[in-house]
Amino acid sequence: MKVVTILNFNNTSNATIDFTKKVPYITFPVLSDIPFINHGFSTKLGGVSTGHMASMNLGYGGPMLDDPANVLENFLLITESMGIDPNTIVRSWQVHKTNIRLVTKEDCGKGLYRDRDYNEIDGLISNTPGVTLVTNYADCVPLYFVDPVKKAIGLSHSGWRGTVQKMGKVTARHMTEAFGSNPDDIICVIGPSICEQCFEVGEEVASQFNKAFNLKDDSNHIISPNSKGRYQCDLWAANKEVLKEAGIKEDNIHTSRVCTSCHDELLFSHRKTQGKRGSLAAFLTIK
Repeated sequence: MKVVTILNFNNTSNATIDFTKKVPYITFPVLSDIPFINHGFSTKLGGVSTGHMASMNLGYGGPMLDDPANVLENFLLITESMGIDPNTIVRSWQVHKTNIRLVTKEDCGKGLYRDRDYNEIDGLISNTPGVTLVTNYADCVPLYFVDPVKKAIGLSHSGWRGTVQKMGKVTARHMTEAFGSNPDDIICVIGPSICEQCFEVGEEVASQFNKAFNLKDDSNHIISPNSKGRYQCDLWAANKEVLKEAGIKEDNIHTSRVCTSCHDELLFSHRKTQGKRGSLAAFLTIK
């Protein structure tokens, strides 16, 4: 089996992809080593959607509307490739907030086969085997959480607003409250998302990061001025700081270092395409 390591702009990555699969998807070695979970992150490849959403679009809404039959077929194709039962899927309802939902067997199928009886949910947590958490992306940051001691998981969407609101810390706190998780035990992956070089922001956004992270000047490891009078924002560094603030050990935080904008031939990027794109998805389940 040929497994290819994804290399981003600086030739370092903590992610792999197997292009021999009918529907390729990204995995993270640190999570692949945990025997009781299955996980993945989709690419643009292997689906049935067309046009700007070609071909593995896993989003029903967003700036472009796909045929729902195409989206369902894409979910069936990728879950077959991943060895996941699509009936176990529970999808978020993302609005760039920090609300978390505790997911059980009773939620299986919601967002795919059944209507969701919740909204404004950007994070999902569970300790129930046979439940697959799914969140959507096209530049924002996926945060994977696995507690190997309590056998609990979390999956959260953290765009720049969620990062400023410290979504990673909120998710870890909910896992502690719901499952008794000790942050020392939690393993995290900062998944494929837009990199610092590709994520330019204005003064208003930069000031929110400076305030949220108590940054004393305009040039630091999260926000740096550029030559155009604007700023480059490092969401990977910011989310790592959030996770450390949550009590998660630095050695347990793994950044995939895969940029959705740099790899727009493989991944959907809202910024790179000015909104003409489909949606990627993160998957995390307890076997």
